[in-house]
Order: sequence, then C-alpha cells, then structure tokens
Amino acid sequence: MNLFDQRPGADLNPGKRIALLLLRILLMVVMPLIAFAALYAGFMFLRAGHAPKWVITLAAVVWGVGGVAALYWIFNWILEQLPDVWGSRLLPFLFVGPALAILTWYLALPVVRTFYISLFNKNGPAPENFVGLANYVAVFTDRLMREAFRNNIFFWILIGAPLTVGFGLVVAVLADRSRFERSAKALVFLPMAISFVGAGVIWNFVYEARPIEFPQIGLLNAVVVALGGQPRAWPAYTEIAPFNNVFLVVILVWLQVGFAMVIFSAAIKGIPDELIEAARVDGAGEMQIFFKIMLPYIGSTIITVTTTIIIFTLKVFDVVWVMTGGQYGTEVIATQFYRQSFVARNAGYGSAIAIVLLVAVIPVMIYNLSQFREQRGFK
Repeated sequence: MNLFDQRPGADLNPGKRIALLLLRILLMVVMPLIAFAALYAGFMFLRAGHAPKWVITLAAVVWGVGGVAALYWIFNWILEQLPDVWGSRLLPFLFVGPALAILTWYLALPVVRTFYISLFNKNGPAPENFVGLANYVAVFTDRLMREAFRNNIFFWILIGAPLTVGFGLVVAVLADRSRFERSAKALVFLPMAISFVGAGVIWNFVYEARPIEFPQIGLLNAVVVALGGQPRAWPAYTEIAPFNNVFLVVILVWLQVGFAMVIFSAAIKGIPDELIEAARVDGAGEMQIFFKIMLPYIGSTIITVTTTIIIFTLKVFDVVWVMTGGQYGTEVIATQFYRQSFVARNAGYGSAIAIVLLVAVIPVMIYNLSQFREQRGFK
C-alpha cells in the first residue's frame, strides 16, 4: 500500500504518523531555510551591484516580497498534489513554519542568550568571569533596584493601572449616553496618537518651573503661584519623594485612558438593550444598572484591560527617562536595565534585570491569554 494512499479522515498507523511528523518538521525547518538562503543570496547580489540606490531599493522590495510569495506558491502547489488527508494536515505548518522560525531567531534565542550572559560579570562570557546567580542576588538586594520595584509595584501598578481602568470605564459609560459621543471619544483618544517620548516632552512643559519672580510658563506652577504657592519642579521634587512618582503616573493615565475607553465602549455596546430596558421597567436606577448589570456583563473585559495595562506598567520606560532620567527617587525596572546595560556597560547585571522583568511579565501575560481564550478571542 502506498504511503499516501489514505482516505480523508482515515486513521494513520504509527509508521505513517512518524512520516507525517517528519514531513511537518521538514516544512517548518526546510522551507524557512530555503527562503532565507534564497533571499540572502538575492540581497547580496543586489548589494554588490552598482545600480542607483533607488533601483536597488525597488529591486530588493520586489525580490523580498515576490520571492517569499513564489516560495509559498511552490510549496503550496506541492502540498496540493498530495491526498487531502496529508495536504490538510501539512498545510498549516507550511505557513506557520516561517513565523516560528522568525520568533525563534528574534525572540526565543535572544532570551536564552540574555540568560546566559546574566551568569557572567561585566567583562562578558568567559570561564574566569562566571558568577552564577550573583547578578540575580544583586537585583534583589541593590538599593536602586529595591526602589525600582517599589515604584513599579506601588505607584505604576497599584495606583496607575486602577486609575487608568477606572477613568476609561467612566468615560466610556458617560460618552455612551451623550449625543456628543464621537467628539468626546475622539478628544479622550487623541493622546494615544502621541508617542511616549512626545508625551514626556509635553508634560515637561506642564511641569516647567521658574523662579517666582518670573512668569510661569508651566501650567501647573502657574496655577500654584496664582493660589499663593511656590513653583516646584514637581517630578524632581525630592522633598515629597517617593510621591513625586505620582506626577509621572498622571502621564500614563492621560495616555492610556483612551485605550481603555475604546475597549470598554465596545463591550458596553455589546450589552443587549432588552436587558437594560427590562431593568428600568423593574424600577432599577442608573447606578443599579451600572453596578448590577453593566459591570458583571463586561467583567472579563475589565480584567483583560487591567492585565494589559499592568504589563505595560511593568515595562514603563520612555516617560520616566524623558522626564527625570530615573533620578529623584523615580527609578523603575526598565530604567535600571538601561542604565546598567548601556551606561555602566555591565552586561551581566543588565541581562539579569531583563530576565527578572521578563519573568515578572510572563504570569500576567499568561493570565491575559487565558482570558482571551475564555472570550473565544482565539482557540
């Protein structure tokens, strides 16, 4: 009996299952290797040419896109020649293979290498530089790292995330009942179009402080002086540290409320109108409808948005670095990673911080994915 002589849906014996597994592995490994080798050869050929740069650029785009498309077409044609039971089982691996190869090369392998580097001191991987888990011990005992953990957990997660979710939910509910819904949502969502570095520059002007004898160009200090107070560089005001972190958390809320609002608004519009009307007929007030119908109905969405924002707050970097550079008691995990890796040139210690940050994010990410699965976001 021929290896491929199978009826669709028929069970495969152990020998043919092994053959199928080998074919899947070949598709997942050989196809990306062929694609990368062919594209690399083509790009090297173009690079060695003496044509104008715009011609080389155009040819590279055509070669890259066209070459990948041609390879997919060829392999897809080969699979179409197989019986349906084999083609249907192998086809997903044809398209997943390159994606897995790219993820492995650019994500999985760098993580492994980062962990490997974290086992050595700042002089790099070498037998005499091996320090084992000493860098990880330092991560949890260093004063600045303890400060960074405190700021990330207390200010960014326990204060920033609930404020962002709460304001986003309130704005979504109120805007949903307003005749100016589109305009209101557009204004709230507008900061999402600004980069985090740009937001830091904008809020630097908001917090700008000048001597009291000069006119204040910073909005906050202009209000403070008008009320009889003294102007302060609020994010750098060490006399109130660590609560000066709140002035940075405000920027996160300003930026991310639009994201939370859009997700909550979509979830609220998914609540059946009949359910709301039935509650009103039974005499429920608007607050009762909100707490007893809306919140339970969109509970899974609230959890998903909250975990997404928590993941972001664990990795926050741009705003802190632009506003204070991590000084004045505002260190976070990411600023310490950057400082150790690229300023102090301590690759081992910086890599250990990166691994700790990755481990901290993974449980939240897994929980977030489980919520997506329960909502049938993917199977």
